[in-house]
Amino acid sequence: MKKLLELLSEEMGKAFEAAGYDASLGRVTPSNRPDLCEYQCNGAMAGAKQYRKAPIMIAKEAAEKLAGSAVFKEAEAVAPGFLNLKLSEEYLLNVVSGMAQEPKFGLELPETPKKIIIDYGGANVAKPLHVGHLRPAVIGESIKRICRYAGHEVIGDVHLGDWGLQMGLVIMGVKERQPDLVYFDEEFQGEYPKEAPFTISELEEIYPAASAKSKEDAAYKAAAMEATYKLQSGARGYRALWRHIMNVSVADLKKNYGSLNVEFDLWKGESDVHDLIPEMVAYMKEGGHAYISEGALVVDVKEEADTREVPPCMILKSDGAALYNTTDLATIMERMRLYHPDEIIYITDKRQELYFEQIFRCARKTKLVDGDTRLKWIGNGTMNGSDGKPFKTREGGVMRLENLIRETRDEMYRKIREGREMSGEEAENVAETVAVAALKYGDLSNQASKDYVFDIDRFTSFEGDTGPYILYTAVRIKSILNKYKEQGGSLENLRLRAAGNDSEKALQMQLAQFNAMMQAAAEEKAPHRVCAYLYDLANDFNHFYHETKILSEEDRERKESMLALLMLVRDVMETCVDVLGFSVPEKM
Repeated sequence: MKKLLELLSEEMGKAFEAAGYDASLGRVTPSNRPDLCEYQCNGAMAGAKQYRKAPIMIAKEAAEKLAGSAVFKEAEAVAPGFLNLKLSEEYLLNVVSGMAQEPKFGLELPETPKKIIIDYGGANVAKPLHVGHLRPAVIGESIKRICRYAGHEVIGDVHLGDWGLQMGLVIMGVKERQPDLVYFDEEFQGEYPKEAPFTISELEEIYPAASAKSKEDAAYKAAAMEATYKLQSGARGYRALWRHIMNVSVADLKKNYGSLNVEFDLWKGESDVHDLIPEMVAYMKEGGHAYISEGALVVDVKEEADTREVPPCMILKSDGAALYNTTDLATIMERMRLYHPDEIIYITDKRQELYFEQIFRCARKTKLVDGDTRLKWIGNGTMNGSDGKPFKTREGGVMRLENLIRETRDEMYRKIREGREMSGEEAENVAETVAVAALKYGDLSNQASKDYVFDIDRFTSFEGDTGPYILYTAVRIKSILNKYKEQGGSLENLRLRAAGNDSEKALQMQLAQFNAMMQAAAEEKAPHRVCAYLYDLANDFNHFYHETKILSEEDRERKESMLALLMLVRDVMETCVDVLGFSVPEKM
């Protein structure tokens, strides 16, 4: 079904046309003076010069043509030429009732859905997730869900860092601890053990220790580089040990991402395109794009319109080693072959802007992507502490993501237990659900590119623009509906009727904005739009709830209509919550 503002603009356009003016003047927008009207049209102001006529005269003529309109119950021309509009309750009822009957509340789905790949993980194997991984994970997960809801085919890829020097460092760290392991015996020809020779806890100790040692010991770093080369060259023992590292690390990553309701369709990494790199390099050389500069293989990506220096994109270092550039470009090549996407979206720290500009230009110049394939990078801002600097632990170190989640869950548990009759086990389950909402909504309610301050007290509050407030509102609606059923009522076949008061009408008008909001969120890849809509919807519902008797309403038709409205609000809220990547508990 069409978006509400489109329908209102069509009606207004017909009035302008009937008055002898261009229908395009009838564009309707929400009122910037809600104390005076619900919607407004400023077309007469734009038409004054075109028709050489006072705008108030044009507005009055258009308003006269709306007499008897089924859409607007009031259309008032006010100086110097604005049209103040109020909707007919019956017309609004038709719009909202139609939403309730339509799949996805009448959201218009694309005639030709896109195939979209979203690259939004970027975790490094053998290293724990830290708070810096929160933003790309939750932003990417939400964009994936929003685009799927909007009718597109979307594939989420974690794109692991699993093939560089850090793997050589881990192998050296393991060798230092357990030098007699069979993986380091070049003469060994048998089957390697199925069980890993380390736990995830040990693995997470090994990398930082090896990394620190390599910075102080040049010989150790050289040995790690040699181990990396052997791994990438196919040494049996190193490959077998690498598979253990991958299995143990990926299982832990899945657990930690899963605690945030973040799920990837593909668990690919840099290693998946290792064998594709020689072919890609040969292709770039044969096409005349790649050339040797100071020993390295590069592709020029500067353009005449550049106002800043854009360095060449390096494909291979002077020693022939691959870089992140190399694996990212080979990954684009693989994605085009396997999936033929219409769009590839990357979500990373915003400080990587120049890097992705180089990668995208190189991919287009060398024709790794089709001409109509869109490459899009979304740079996320940082999560900061109260000092305005990237969030740290009390000791000044980078906080592990699982610790941040645990601290948020503990704070939610404390608040839920205060003044609520709920068992400890039930409170723990609710706290886990609400903590995820607190973290994700606190992040997603900001524009992706902006930094924000992590404030655990504010994020876990049940008041204000927070995840717990949104969930508490949805749970309140569920509670009312459940009480009605406990009183013997049925939620089947309830009929929605025209709004009975201003707050109910405001709530219906907010519901009617859902389609336009969701379509814009999908087009702009903007989860913050969903958050803003949810907050407004929650506020409109609570305003309606506090000034309206629902379950004690004596008029049966009126009560059933309000309950039907509550069901629609509940369903829309749960849909929005789901695309943001969290869920509504049954009670709080």
